[in-house]
Amino acid sequence: MIERKFVAEKIKEFHIQEYVRSTLRNAGLSHVKIQKTPLGEKIIVFTSRPGLVVGKKGQNIKQLTKVLKKEFELENPQIEISEVDRLSLNASIMSEKIASALERFGTKN
Repeated sequence: MIERKFVAEKIKEFHIQEYVRSTLRNAGLSHVKIQKTPLGEKIIVFTSRPGLVVGKKGQNIKQLTKVLKKEFELENPQIEISEVDRLSLNASIMSEKIASALERFGTKN
């Protein structure tokens, strides 16, 4: 019985991570970490461009917090943004950059 609770919790975390990843596609997202705190859930977003995650006057982060609260039934989601230091050492960011360059310019030499 307790195993089902853990599995359901991990599935919920996976859906939250996938939603954040799909919402912040162009923000150079590395990964998303979810931590349980006494006040609620702390969602740490590791990105290369934190300005795009926050948005103009914090609009994007407010919208993301509102959706996480409503759709995923989180009590008090606290979103923290952490900038990735070395972009060249992060595989997901580099693959995103390569893919966008190929989409824009094709396979020209």
